[in-house]
This record gives sequence, C-alpha cells and structure tokens, in this order.
Amino acid sequence: MLKEIVKYPLSIPGYQAKGEANESLQEVKSPFSGEVIGVVGQADEAAIDSAISCAKKTFSEVMSRMPAYKRAEILQKTSDLIKENIEDLAVTIALEGGKPIKDARIEASRAANTFAIAAREALRLDGEQLAMDNMAGNEARVGIILREPVGVVAAVTPFNFPLNLVAHKLAPAIAGGNTVVLKPSSQTPISSYKLAALMQRAGLPEGALILTPCRGAKGNALVRDKRIAVLTFTGSQEVGWRLRGEVHPGVRVILELGGNAGIVVHDDANLEAAVKASCRGGYAHAGQICISVQRVYVHEKIYDDFVAKFAEMVKALKVGDPMDEGTEVGPLIDEGSVDKTMEWVDEAVKSGARLMAGGKKRGNNILEPVLLADTDPKMSVVCQEVFGPVVSLMKYDTIDNAIKAMNDSVYGLQAGVFTANVDVAFKFARGIDAGGVIVNDAPTFRADHMPYGGRKESGLGLEGVRYALTEMTQPKFICLNLDPSV
Repeated sequence: MLKEIVKYPLSIPGYQAKGEANESLQEVKSPFSGEVIGVVGQADEAAIDSAISCAKKTFSEVMSRMPAYKRAEILQKTSDLIKENIEDLAVTIALEGGKPIKDARIEASRAANTFAIAAREALRLDGEQLAMDNMAGNEARVGIILREPVGVVAAVTPFNFPLNLVAHKLAPAIAGGNTVVLKPSSQTPISSYKLAALMQRAGLPEGALILTPCRGAKGNALVRDKRIAVLTFTGSQEVGWRLRGEVHPGVRVILELGGNAGIVVHDDANLEAAVKASCRGGYAHAGQICISVQRVYVHEKIYDDFVAKFAEMVKALKVGDPMDEGTEVGPLIDEGSVDKTMEWVDEAVKSGARLMAGGKKRGNNILEPVLLADTDPKMSVVCQEVFGPVVSLMKYDTIDNAIKAMNDSVYGLQAGVFTANVDVAFKFARGIDAGGVIVNDAPTFRADHMPYGGRKESGLGLEGVRYALTEMTQPKFICLNLDPSV
C-alpha cells in the first residue's frame, strides 16, 4: 500500500490559486478499501482558462514548429520510462480504480506500446503529391498536400483505463504536433499525473500537456472554449452526445462511447474456447469496459452445454482485493454502480431470466459475477449498457436471426463471432452493424494500433494511434505554378 498520502496540486503556467490553503482539493479513494491514496488539486474556470491560454501559446511557439524526429524521441522516451515504472503505475491503477493488479500491469504495458506506436507514426506523418495535369492548361502545375497539427486538443478520459485510454489521447496528439489540456476522471486522476511527470522527464515542453482535474459542470469551461481545436472524449453516450452539442462551431469531436457488446456462438464453434473468451471478456475489470461481453447468442443445438460450462467457469472466478495476485474480478468503481447493477439483475430475474451464478453483494463494492440465462431483448441487462459484471445468454436458430438480434441495439462498437466456417464468419462479420467484428475471440479484444470506434450511439470518429493522428491533424493543399507566364 502507499506509504503516505501524496498531494498532486495544479500545475498550470501563469495560474495562481488564491493561496495554497484556499486551493480546492479532492481526495482520491480506493473503491475497494476506501483508503485515501492521494489528494488532487481541482481546477476552476480561471484555471481552465489559464491552461488553454498556455497550451495555445505553447502550440504556436513550440509544438507546431517541433520537427517530427524530436516528437518521436519524446514519445519513445515516454514509452521507455513507462516500462521502467510499470509496477508503480500498475499499483496506482489498482488502488485508485480497483482493477486487479495483474490486469493493471497489462494496462501499463499497453500504454508503453501505445507511445511506441505513436513514436513511429510521428515519423510516418507525411503528405502526397497530387497530379494537376488532368486537363489542358494545368501542365505546369504541381499539387502538394501536407498534414498540419490542429492546435489545442481537449481530452476527457474515463476511470476504467486511467493510463492507456489517456495514452490514446496524448500520444497521437503529441505525434501530430499539438498540445493537450487533459481532464482526467475525477475517480482515477493520479495515473494521469504520473504519466504527465514521465512525459516531462522525456522532454515534453512545458505547456504541451496541462492537467485540469475537476468535477461536474466545471469541465464545461474546457469543452465550450472556442480556442480548442479538437474535443476527444471517452465516456458515457449521454454525456458524450451532450458535449457534442456544446462545442464551439468548427471544433472537431471524437467520441468513444458506450456499448453492450455481443457474441454469437455458432453450432460448429470450439465450445471450450467460446466459453473461456466469453467469461474473460464479460468479467474483466468487473465488466467495466465499453467492449465488455454483455450479450451471448448461442445456437440452440449447443445452448444447454454452453450454459452449463459457462456457469461452472463463472463460479470458479476469484473475486476480491485487487491487490491480491490471484484476483480475477475486483470491485465496481462505487456503491452507486453496485446498486444500479443489482437493480437491473433483479428486474431481469423477476421478468423470467434464470440466475445461473453470482448476484450477491460482498461489501467493498464487490458484486459476485452474474450469469443470466434465457434473457430477452427488452430487459435492461440486454438492451442497455450494464457496465458491471453481468453476462446474459440467449439462444438462436438461424444465422439471419442471430444477426438481427445482434443488431437490435442502439450501440455498435464491437462484436464477436465463434465459428469454424469461414463463410459463416464472413456472413456474420458483414451483417453485424458494429465498428469491429472479432472472429473466434471476444469483442473485448483490442490492439492499440487497430482502428477503434463505434457506430450508432457508440461514438463518432476513430481511435487507434494512426487513425487518431489523422483526426488530430488537418490537410493543407498547396498548388505550385511552375510557369507563371502561362
């Protein structure tokens, strides 16, 4: 555990709080133990205004002029420093967010990889030549398309991946030559502070990244400011779509929102592999992942066997202290999340679903992993985003009906399909309306270089380093007339 409670004050060039004693502070507590693990300064509208001003100045005077090789060096050095500090970062993730320590180490490793990818992409960011002589009179003209940074990126990040989802905002933004004002989750801000310190050690200029932690409506001052060029937000669809309507005209918006990811298990699938992937994908980080497995549609021929095997595996999961090396399912982020999840589970059972495993509260914000069978589309655990350790099982008869059931959702982030037949796999992959379809694995799979983004209410724009870099840069066309006399 932490030896002392560390204070993380605001650090915004040009901003002075009204005396240290009067600075607004917020305790960060472990969702499992309730222990205070840090105290974080809180930004008000004046602080956010100063942060944007500084970031704008640093963009104009430093980052927009920084050559690609220098940006790449900073990003690669950040990756190296994350690797050197993986254990400290993993402990921080586990303590402030409740993620099991072994999964927290994986997140820290992925964050290092995200920055390494960004370092390479910074060197690949180039333009193209466009032929102009497609009609008479343009023979002497040459077209060039450059990609330029956009300016200040406003980043708003969630609690569930407090390091790697932050990395997915910062790394491509810096790779493109932008600056960032970051509002980390108020529940898990310490990981962001530690990452910012590592980036500073790696050579990131002062003012290129500024943290403005705050709660509630205070963050609106960041979103609504006309000086930002891009808003990149990961969180709930309710908040995300509202923020889209609040940004100043001309501001680009990238939204990575919710989901209720489904899996189809066809009758020719490897049953053991499908059960294992569904279990892993449904209960990792207590289901608090936007691509967590929530709905599983199993062919009627193998449904009963699948339910029995899945229930046995769920009951064997080790639930408890995230700092225990053997823990597979830790706490939910707060008591309200536990209560909401239990309410939806009770509603499903009263409406006819069978409770096959779990469903008991243990204290410390722990909810035993829930497995429901014979649910229906109208139940909240099926049609809404649970964001808790709940998986619902349903049977299907034909491929077309399975595709229809998968698409019967306002979400469309990622989906999974299990089958041994490549033709069946492609029929599902082409028919399912989602941003990504993972064949023979859970939809929870994500590699940090792949395109990642949702359809319908699941979001707008793409993440994945190269794709986010495109979103955070802008093309400029230059036409040269090599014979001005013509």
